Amino acid sequence: MATGLSLHLGLNQVDAARYGGWDGALVACENDADDMARLAGEAGFEGTTLLTSESTVKNVTAELRKAAKKLKRGDILLFTYSGHGGQVPNVDGSDDEPDEFDETLVFYDREFLDDELHREFARFAQGVRILALLDCCHSGTGIEVREVLSPEAMEEQFQTRDPQQIENTARLMPVVQQHEVYERDKEFFQELQRELAADKSRAAEADALLISACQDNQLASDGAVNGKFTATLLDVWDGGSFRGGYRAFHRDILRNMPPTQSPNLYLAGRPADAFLEQRPFTV
Repeated sequence: MATGLSLHLGLNQVDAARYGGWDGALVACENDADDMARLAGEAGFEGTTLLTSESTVKNVTAELRKAAKKLKRGDILLFTYSGHGGQVPNVDGSDDEPDEFDETLVFYDREFLDDELHREFARFAQGVRILALLDCCHSGTGIEVREVLSPEAMEEQFQTRDPQQIENTARLMPVVQQHEVYERDKEFFQELQRELAADKSRAAEADALLISACQDNQLASDGAVNGKFTATLLDVWDGGSFRGGYRAFHRDILRNMPPTQSPNLYLAGRPADAFLEQRPFTV
């Protein structure tokens, strides 16, 4: 019998001392995590929920590595994140991101690179089904490592993006804050990116399925109770009444979202066709 483990992160704020005075206050992210944990429990997953200050890099990586040691071929990991999304330039020359940035999950203590999440997923045994649901801005390909373009172009784009484009209700780390934190911690991020690039050359690729709140170039909306993406996902799931595979699940969510926020179905590596055809959240 297969084992299902789930990890749910919901951050209604971040540590202002680590983000240049910005606390990243949001409304619905903890609710999202709790509701996804409830859904997972009803589906037979054994779950862990980390809310706001518990969602540190140390805690999240520890939980993922604990799960990687436990799960084997045929088992499933469900990873959900609700919070801010951000971006940092990647200047190691190893990634080819169409938007010329590494996407990030904005954890309580620092930004967590998409490459880092991919590295953690790559620790799981071959044949483990990995499902990620990311309710944050810039999340369209937030579990993948890809190749990058010109470092000079990235730096220029990062410094010239218009802060006025930020939407007040979006789960986006403000551009000004992103730039200030990146400039302060540039050496750390660049060294981390070099380390991840070296790891990539030695490690197997992760096989995972992502349904994201939006495309890499879009923003994800917060809400009074749930984020727009999580609320729509829960409506489509309808307490377990949904029938169909992951592609149909994504399609029905997309149909019920506004044109400014288009959830993405993204495959990292080569997840099995049988996994994609399963009813969502099948253990």
